[in-house]
Parts: sequence; structure tokens; C-alpha cells
Amino acid sequence: MSDKDLLNNIKKLREMTGVGFKDCKLALVDSEGDLEKSIEYLRKKGIAKASKKMSRTASDGLVLAKEDNGEISMIEINSETDFVAKNKDFISFCKQLLDISFLCKGDLDKINNSKMNDNTLVKDSLVSLIAKIGEKIILRRSIFFDKKGGTNFFYVHSAVEKNIGKIISLVKLDGITKGKNDDIGNKISMHIAASSPLAIDKEGIKKEIIEKELEIIKAEITNSGKSPEIAEKISKGKIEKFINDNSLLHQVWIMDPKKKVSDVLKECKIDQEIKVLNFERYKVGEGV
Repeated sequence: MSDKDLLNNIKKLREMTGVGFKDCKLALVDSEGDLEKSIEYLRKKGIAKASKKMSRTASDGLVLAKEDNGEISMIEINSETDFVAKNKDFISFCKQLLDISFLCKGDLDKINNSKMNDNTLVKDSLVSLIAKIGEKIILRRSIFFDKKGGTNFFYVHSAVEKNIGKIISLVKLDGITKGKNDDIGNKISMHIAASSPLAIDKEGIKKEIIEKELEIIKAEITNSGKSPEIAEKISKGKIEKFINDNSLLHQVWIMDPKKKVSDVLKECKIDQEIKVLNFERYKVGEGV
């Protein structure tokens, strides 16, 4: 690493951590110029400021989707504030990452180690952007839907630009006849964005989620003064409602409350039964 590169990296590391020149230099020399390893070095040494920016919560940002030849990639990049999410440099960075994500089929490790347009690695460009903007920025998650076995659709909610927004949902359907009933794909993906199901059907909801919800329901009923026997009876009905409300096929259709999603899929059948094979919904900052 040249003296010029070392000085530039010291500046970046100081911007990110608030640590003094000497400690930053020692960290970079020890880690052979790797900024992420330098941050780890400083933290291990017990320098309190080492995670000043990196420990803050990045719960804003953008979700982006790209479709090409029937395949779709979706990616979420987080920032700390909506102000940065509207920053031109941030948006440009996100768009480049979306293209890379599509090529890497959503593999985060491959994305981080791919090269940007300026020939720098994504992970290094991310650190530089953090230093420039002054907020924590993270490449949180990415997914890729290939075109095998079905037809893919996506919907962008609260779009800030084409295919960029705060919520994006993807869905893969089987049984679609192009030009005849493919509009249902857009409607289903819109429904997913609005209703946030946990799984396609009841059986897909994780057991631990149901158990935790049941525990909360029982405690709430018991605390209201009901006997254990009554609490048990009421909780069964409530947990059944929770499961129905969170499984896509059993959800009330957003465009007609008299129907369920499964009813709509049956109505749109032409040549064969329409099946939901997979879906994914990204909401900026959800769960952070």
C-alpha cells in the first residue's frame, strides 16, 4: 500500500470511527489496509469510538428490483435516515448494486466481492460511501428469482423512481397463460406488498412463530381475569385467526373483502390451476 493510499484510508477510518490518526495508522498497517479488519482491530483494542458510525441503526434506505428475461433480482440497502436515502450518490450506488446483484443471482458474498464501475470492490466502495456521507450504510439482503418452474411478477409500493421504493414484493406463479391471465401476477404481488403474509399456506408458518404468538395470546387472556379453561378455549380461536391472517392463500383479498386469495386464483384459472410457488416481500428497515 502506497503512502498516498495509506493516508486516504486513515482519513476514511477516522471519518468512520472518530479514532485518532496514530491508532488508525496502526490498525491499517496491522490489517494490511483492509478497512473492515481495521475497525475490528480498533474494537478489540478497546477503543470505545471504534464503532461510532457502524454501531448506529440503519433502518431507512431503499429496496430495488430488476427484471430481465423473466428473471428478477431484489435488493435492500439501508441508511440511517430518509435524507440519505434521497441522496444522489446513495441512489447511484444502489442502482449499481442492483445490477451486480442480478449478475450474482442475489448472493451477498459474491456481491460484496464484485467490482463497481470504477473497478473498486463493492465492500470497499461501501466504506468510502459511508465516509463521504457520514451515515451507516449496509447491504442488508438480496434475493433472485429465476424463471424455472413458473412466471415471476413484482410490485413496487411508494416508488421513488422506476423499480425503486420502500416496499417491493416478488411472487412466482405456476399455471399462468401469457396474455390471458397474467394480470393476476401483478395483483397478487400487490396484495403481498399490502398484506405481508408470513407463508403461502398455514403449514408454511414457522412453528416457533405460532408458539410465541400463542404464548402472548394466552397471557393476555389470563391477565384479563379469565380462568385457564376459558383462556385455553379463546386462545384456540385467536391463534387460528392469526394463522389465517398470515397465510397468503387464506388472507382476505385486498380488492374484494368477500373473497380469499385462494378464491381469486381459482377464478383466474384458464388451462391449469394457478399455484403460488414462492414469494418474497422486502420492506425497508423491517426487523432492524
